[in-house]
Amino acid sequence: MTMDATTPDALLARLAAPEGGADGLDTRILDAALAEFETYGLRRVSVEDVAKRAGVARTTIYRRFTNKEQLLQAVILRECRRFLTAIAEATEDLPSAEDAVVEGFVVGLRSARTHPLMRRVLESEPEAFVPQLSMNGGAVMLAARDILADRLRRARPGAAEDHNTVAEVLLRLAVSLLLVPGGGLALDGDDAVRAFARDYLTRMLHPAPRTGG
Repeated sequence: MTMDATTPDALLARLAAPEGGADGLDTRILDAALAEFETYGLRRVSVEDVAKRAGVARTTIYRRFTNKEQLLQAVILRECRRFLTAIAEATEDLPSAEDAVVEGFVVGLRSARTHPLMRRVLESEPEAFVPQLSMNGGAVMLAARDILADRLRRARPGAAEDHNTVAEVLLRLAVSLLLVPGGGLALDGDDAVRAFARDYLTRMLHPAPRTGG
């Protein structure tokens, strides 16, 4: 596999595609890169460090990934696909859109908070988080939004709500909770997150009727 520069649409397609395009060497390199980034952060790791951990030559990595930035993007894409799969599985076949909002929010926030790479970046390089999240026109955010919005549509076929907006608001709220923990919202466990989502976030599925101006 060679990671070329890509458009947001191409990135969305790769995120939506099932995992499995990588061969054994790709997986070995990406596993090594993930371990290095989790241990040392995004800035300190070099391609040579990844090559040593993977037991390959630097030229082998450069034949598959043009530079460190594209290697990092490949790692993030793989982890994002796993993250989106977890949300999709948690919201599959739920009986209502409200349940999909609640469980998608709970699983998404928990997965982000406990992911070793996410924790490493947020603790030591928080300024690096947003640029990676918004890479290629925010395609990662769009892919996550589309998956959750699709679950809401399936739970409420024919409903008039703007599912894309609801899903994106949920994701942007989760990002803000990651970047600015603490404050007045005591969401320190699944039960607290679930109660908050049930009490407040599901209201977006029942917008107040607009009044004429």
